[in-house]
Amino acid sequence: MNPPFRADHVGSLLRPTGLLKARARHQADKITDEELKTVEDQNIRDAVKLQEELGFEGVTDGEFRRAMFHLDFLSRFHGVAVRGGLPMRFRSKTQTMEFSPPRLEVVGRLKRTAGAATDDFRFLRSITTKTAKLCIPSPTMLHFRGGRKAVDETAYPEMEDFFADLARVYQEEIAELGALGCRYLQLDDTNLAYLCDPAIRANLRERGEDPDDLPRRYARLINAAIATRPPEMAVCVHMCRGNFRSAWVAEGGYEPVAEVLFNELDVQGFFLEYDDERSGDFAPLRFVPPGKTVVLGLISSKQRRLESKDAVKKRIDEASQYLSTAQMALSPQCGFSSTVEGNDITVADEMAKLHLVQEIAAEVWA
Repeated sequence: MNPPFRADHVGSLLRPTGLLKARARHQADKITDEELKTVEDQNIRDAVKLQEELGFEGVTDGEFRRAMFHLDFLSRFHGVAVRGGLPMRFRSKTQTMEFSPPRLEVVGRLKRTAGAATDDFRFLRSITTKTAKLCIPSPTMLHFRGGRKAVDETAYPEMEDFFADLARVYQEEIAELGALGCRYLQLDDTNLAYLCDPAIRANLRERGEDPDDLPRRYARLINAAIATRPPEMAVCVHMCRGNFRSAWVAEGGYEPVAEVLFNELDVQGFFLEYDDERSGDFAPLRFVPPGKTVVLGLISSKQRRLESKDAVKKRIDEASQYLSTAQMALSPQCGFSSTVEGNDITVADEMAKLHLVQEIAAEVWA
């Protein structure tokens, strides 16, 4: 029963209405930091209890203290600034929408002056008897969206110095998390999956980046970031094509990055989106080496429709043509609320899908 578990989930959960109202009141300066924390604490306790009752061995805090899966964490490092917005086009089954998430820039030498997620983990571990799973953004999130232009040339004339400092601040954070008892860490990474999209690859070439080299560059960065983790800490990477109000950014199968990432990333497992045709077929799983687990994201966190149990089992059988089921697990394809807005589904839909994950996993890996 080591992570990742046969029945797992990506991490974020739909924010309860009371929590959303408290966040709005806090932004309007109508309640204090401590009053908001009290509301967050109670909602996290409820979320943990729910996950335990559903039977999950890996339990998260639902990311209830965050506005976005990456922003709150990365902006806590000294030298990182939030600047304006980064226009992006998100697509869903029914519409296209423009969304400009805040843009991160590196404006000085990176330093870790305080814990970025240590307090969050400390609280989570104190309220569960299961494995407290912490989800944090991959270090690649501080580079991919802006590249060289988002890293101050005075602070970092050489990009290798930037990557070295970025790995170091992650090492320091992970070391403290390990000392606090963290045994299950997930790195959420949109960029590795974006590198599967032909249009995004073309845009990268236009800005002077090599989309064929970036997977190896990012594998080295992630490996350096987790290099000093405790031996008992399992690390997984979640690869996502964008998740905002049930919409996405990228499309394309894993073939362009699979051989490099599955073999060169020093992690225990991979959470892979496989909920629809956007993610391609299962053939890239042939590159997964022994000893690593692929958590198949076959159940959509974006769509309200509940999947057929038999259809999900059939897809697991299809995947087994390329990878032994002994190296597989099951989860939703992404979190239910990568941003505070959440996907366009209900809490009842969310619960039904998490329950379905448990049921199928129990039957497939009985």
